Amino acid sequence: MPQSLSQVILHIIFSTANRKRWLDDNIRDRVHAYIATTLRDQKTQAFRVGGTDDHIHIACNLPRNFNQSQLISHVKTNSSKWIKSIDSEYNAFSWQKGYGIFSVSHSHLDKLIEYIDNQKAHHKTTTFKEEFLTFLKKYQIQYDSNYIWE
Repeated sequence: MPQSLSQVILHIIFSTANRKRWLDDNIRDRVHAYIATTLRDQKTQAFRVGGTDDHIHIACNLPRNFNQSQLISHVKTNSSKWIKSIDSEYNAFSWQKGYGIFSVSHSHLDKLIEYIDNQKAHHKTTTFKEEFLTFLKKYQIQYDSNYIWE
């Protein structure tokens, strides 16, 4: 086959360091747009970027030129630098060290996009911690509960 083709859809979740509520109404939409642009610049289709004031959800494909950790590192590094440049009040901004990344079938992409779009309403009743633990259980991922929240 003369071509290399790929369609791996990812659901990526990460939070601000210590889940500090940095992403307020003043910058949240701009941060989401910046992350989507960062992904597109790397030939990654960003289906949706969203979240709340303390965490991000991304629905995207995995490009052939990055592995998972490279993609996350690229997004977090570039967006962190950009957020710090917005205003001096964001100088101490940082993302948490870890992340969650889950594969999603194409047939579930529309549901994932809807889920990301409804984050504000969803988090009126569910904490980030509860949400993240639900994903770990759903995907049967083993984790150390003492370490996961550092």
